[in-house]
Amino acid sequence: MFPFAAPVRDLRFVLEELLEYRSLDLPGFGEASPDLIEAVLEEAAKLAGEVWAPLNARGDRQGCVRREDGGVTLPDGFAEAYQAYVEGGWNGIGVSQALGGQGLPEVVASSVQEMLHGANMALGLCPMLTAGAIEALAHHGSDALKETYLPRLVEGSWTGTMNLTEPQAGSDLSKVRTRAVPCPDEEGDHYRLFGQKIFITWGEHDASENIIHLVLARKPDAPEGNKGISLFLVPKFLVNDDGSLGERNDVTCASIEHKLGIHGSPTCTLSFGEHDGAIGYLVGEEGRGLNHMFTMMNEARHKVGVQGIGVAERACQHAFAYALDRVQGKARGSEATISEHLDVRRMLLSMRARTDGLRALALYCAAQLDVARHAADNAEREAAQARVDVLIPVVKAFSTDQAVDIASMGVQVHGGMGFIEETGAAQLLRDARIAPIYEGTNGIQALDLAGRKLQRDGGAALAGLIEEVEATVSELRDSGDLAPLGISLAEGAADLRAAMQIVLEQGRDPECGLDAIQAYATPFLNLAGHVLCAWQMGRAALKASAARTSGSDEPFYRSKLAAADFALRQWLPVGRANRSVIEAGMESLADFDASAI
Repeated sequence: MFPFAAPVRDLRFVLEELLEYRSLDLPGFGEASPDLIEAVLEEAAKLAGEVWAPLNARGDRQGCVRREDGGVTLPDGFAEAYQAYVEGGWNGIGVSQALGGQGLPEVVASSVQEMLHGANMALGLCPMLTAGAIEALAHHGSDALKETYLPRLVEGSWTGTMNLTEPQAGSDLSKVRTRAVPCPDEEGDHYRLFGQKIFITWGEHDASENIIHLVLARKPDAPEGNKGISLFLVPKFLVNDDGSLGERNDVTCASIEHKLGIHGSPTCTLSFGEHDGAIGYLVGEEGRGLNHMFTMMNEARHKVGVQGIGVAERACQHAFAYALDRVQGKARGSEATISEHLDVRRMLLSMRARTDGLRALALYCAAQLDVARHAADNAEREAAQARVDVLIPVVKAFSTDQAVDIASMGVQVHGGMGFIEETGAAQLLRDARIAPIYEGTNGIQALDLAGRKLQRDGGAALAGLIEEVEATVSELRDSGDLAPLGISLAEGAADLRAAMQIVLEQGRDPECGLDAIQAYATPFLNLAGHVLCAWQMGRAALKASAARTSGSDEPFYRSKLAAADFALRQWLPVGRANRSVIEAGMESLADFDASAI
């Protein structure tokens, strides 16, 4: 596998030029500066490139091993690499100072996350889940739980997990059957949990002192369905009154999954209550476990999108390095590397253009998160949150779908060598494939966008984004050489508006509204993803063109213009076909009988 270099220059382009460091102007970030952010990115790049990335292939080969005592041993070097991350203070960079974190903007935390996931996706999953646990506990935990657990989670010496799925439940969490039995008053204010959870990422490992499980379960008298589910905190080791670790709780790893990829990440089946019951503590209100868990889920969904972008970036680097090295065939009459062949250039430029667009959109979403959390004006916070709500399903689903395609294209650039494990291209494809599935499959993300998010405000938040796209169209059309990009982007914006109206109108139909949303959701999200990423690439073209005019960093900005031209004139037209899919209607899906084939 070729070495990985964290894309610091590309990240700085988005933060400095596309986003203009606007997050730093928000209340709470007064001590941060562009120089500080640049130093953070450079240091994170060292950790990613020098410590985490060299372990990626080893983790894939070795995998994780469950011991007879139910513990899990990580691949060689993983625990040490995680400790280097903790000792560097990286776990708390996006956590508020009030909770013991660094208090840096979400755009910076997301940039660091992309580097780490590109370096080693399997290892990057551990702090990603911990971040979600911090978010859920900070919002919904009691003062006592926060005081006991948050400081160690923020520093990273304890890690967090999310326990939703059960063998019979899958994505339908209303079928959760794990029981939480209240303890007698004399025993204490806690519960004993009994049940089994599957697909628990980093559910057991030897990289941290303690593991804090956030678990969905039901009290014995809870009603059926979603309203009967509560959220509980279940530590691997119980915590004494003085903060020291006590005895092992009644939760154990029953098995680890044998997966297509991310072999260095222990995905566990956890058994709660094989003996007296796993001691757990109620988080938030009874019966509102799903609501509380979705605080964690939304945090995780944006990070999964960023994770996909990290893998896409590494696939890009891998493919470019191979194409520039592999001599095969002739170009202009002499032997040449395959990078000289236009079909290979098509693949390389497609990979680069899409990765750049995905990154810009994900960081734009992160910047809106910063506004939603920190802006002084309440109306500004609410408007930003409405955009975040629309963007998160797009960032999660579109980024991860595209990451799989980008990694697959990377294999294709390698030709037969891409199908050989030793080159490393195949691992990136195998690793990326899980991201469209977890934290809610991408179909669920599409239903969230086309159903809940679009219908609840009549498309107002998305319409606001389309207006920004159209403003960029005007800038491009007025810019001379970039006018053709404006024409293409205008057509994409018109398609998205038209498709939005179809989904809104048919989604309101009392007879077939739910069917319409289910039928159109995925093509609608794909269309939105193409248009919004192309929008970001149009903005990138404007910035790059202005920089070239001033004589700045010519090769870098020339490559940005090439990527933008490809994204708007060759990639966006493919995505625009989703409008035709929606306009074709849903009759073929409604009439299809799967049992007849």
